[in-house]
Amino acid sequence: MVIDFITLGCSKNLVDSEKLTRQLVEAGHTVFHDRAKLTGEVVIINTCGFIGDAKEQSINTILAAADRKTKGWVKRVYVMGCLSQRYKRELKKEIPEVDKFYGKFDIAKIVKDLGGRYKRSISHERCLTTPKYYAYLKIAEGCNRTCSYCAIPLITGSYKSRTIEDIKRETEYLVSIGVREFQVLAQDLTYYGRDIYGESKIAELINTLAKVKGVKWLRLHYAYPTQFPYDLLDAIRDNSNVCKYLDIALQHISDNMLSKMRRGIDRAGTYKLINEIRSRVPGICIRTTFMVGHPGETEEDFRELCDFVRETKFERMGAFKYSEEDGTYAALNYTDNIPDDVKQHRLDTLMQIQQEVQLELNAAMVGKVYKVIIDRLEGDYYVGRTEYDSPDVDLEVLIPTSGGKLKCGCFYNVEITDYEEFDLYGIAVI
Repeated sequence: MVIDFITLGCSKNLVDSEKLTRQLVEAGHTVFHDRAKLTGEVVIINTCGFIGDAKEQSINTILAAADRKTKGWVKRVYVMGCLSQRYKRELKKEIPEVDKFYGKFDIAKIVKDLGGRYKRSISHERCLTTPKYYAYLKIAEGCNRTCSYCAIPLITGSYKSRTIEDIKRETEYLVSIGVREFQVLAQDLTYYGRDIYGESKIAELINTLAKVKGVKWLRLHYAYPTQFPYDLLDAIRDNSNVCKYLDIALQHISDNMLSKMRRGIDRAGTYKLINEIRSRVPGICIRTTFMVGHPGETEEDFRELCDFVRETKFERMGAFKYSEEDGTYAALNYTDNIPDDVKQHRLDTLMQIQQEVQLELNAAMVGKVYKVIIDRLEGDYYVGRTEYDSPDVDLEVLIPTSGGKLKCGCFYNVEITDYEEFDLYGIAVI
């Protein structure tokens, strides 16, 4: 059959879609991913259920596919992923046009229902939807943290690490098909290994992957500040192919909010951690995320957060508004009484502060030379990224085509010549 696959949400979902696609192709199907026009006999939608906006996007996508089925343009609609993992019963009732709803971990069932047989022998293989030279590498499922606002543990369950050997095998396979750059992912990267080895093994894992021949860049996403394994910093510092980059969501800085959010760390501990990261890995890029508008956030708490962002000067930063999620500690124990316009104002204010910080940091890069991977050709520019920039979420480097021909997926030394808030400009140093 011809199958249209739609993936919504985070990069961890994308990995699931790629692995399922590989199994479906092995079973003889033709699979297209995220086509603008759906013409397949079957549509599979991998949903996200993290926050309100993501849920709405998932539901609208399901309804659109169901409408195409009603009109006879597709034969079957299947829904999988986080939203259906959590709300399967409700979705069945509300959208009966969908042929079947699956949970997040039902890949083998989907393959079987489409006439195939799940093959464990290729479970480490994937059909990449990213450019062939980079891939997302998921090292664990689930989460054992109890943050007040987060529904992820309710959806994915407790933390489940993959073994070092299994992850290494997948990495070696990806290298064999041309992957050079790896975005290492988990909901909580720093908890890795505690469930199967009895202690954090993230540093050992990164040291192991760094030794795989052909791995040019490893970039680490979604560390957690509590019980941070400091030997990970040594692994980042000591391996030349591990990017000097750490994505670690801090969420807030005031003791009041960190306590209400159940983050397991206080203001003093946060400052100590940041100082240790920058001390042990000179020149590291810290990417972080903050939440505004969580129940109980006072104007004083917010001012403290703003001062923290100005002072600490994070190399990369994102922020989002609190959204009440069913069944979470916050939903059960707090009242979401901060008006949305106040949340939006706080978000806009915080991002304006970061914009000023980002421009200052970008200006300091002018005149320096960085290793850059080329992603694409766009108009009169090659577009690439430094080791401090993850695909789709961070800065890009624009290099004029007049400077010579460059190849996508290849690395070049680039001197930064100018900057904007989200873009750097440079020339290749051949």
